[in-house]
Amino acid sequence: MKKAEELLAICRELSEDAEFVSGEDIEKLAELIIKSNRIFIAGAGRSGFAARAFANRLMHLGLTVFFVGETTTPSIQANDLLIIGSGSGETGSLVTMANKASGQNASVATITIYPQATIGALSKVTVKLPGSTNKSDIDSGKVSIQPMGSSFEQLSLLVYDSLIMILMKKLNKTGDEMFKNHANLE
Repeated sequence: MKKAEELLAICRELSEDAEFVSGEDIEKLAELIIKSNRIFIAGAGRSGFAARAFANRLMHLGLTVFFVGETTTPSIQANDLLIIGSGSGETGSLVTMANKASGQNASVATITIYPQATIGALSKVTVKLPGSTNKSDIDSGKVSIQPMGSSFEQLSLLVYDSLIMILMKKLNKTGDEMFKNHANLE
C-alpha cells in the first residue's frame, strides 16, 4: 500500500501547530460557554463550516445554540455569548456582529490567528491558533504547507472538538446522552 504522503504531512503540521494552542484559553472558553444563557456561533466561508459543526455538537450537549444567519436565530441579549471563528479577525460581517453583540452586553469570544485584530480586541476570551491567511496584512510568522488558510480551518475544528470533550466532562454528559439529541429527521 502506498502511503498518503500529503495526508500524513497535513496531520504532522496540525500536530505541531496544536502544541502552540493554549489549554488555559480553551478552558476559559469552556467556562464562558457554561456561564452563558445562550450561545451564538458565527464564521464565514470554510471557517464558518467548522463553526457550524461546533454549533451542532453544542446542541447535542443540550445547550441552547444558534448559528448566526439562520432564519430561526433570535436577537442576542445580555448574558449571551457570541463565538466567532475568524482566521484574520477582520472579516467585515463578523466585525459587525462582534460590535453588535458587545452593544447588547453579550460576551464575545473568538478563535483566530490574530488576537490583536478587531474581533480579538472585542473578545472576552481569545483562543489563538498558529496559521496564516491571505486576508490579513499582519505577518503571523507562520508558513503552512497548505493553501489559503486550510490549516486554520482544520485546527479550529479540532479545537472545537476539544471544547466539546471538556464540556462533556464539566456537564457530566456521555456520548449516548448526546446522541439522544442527534437529528432523527434524516
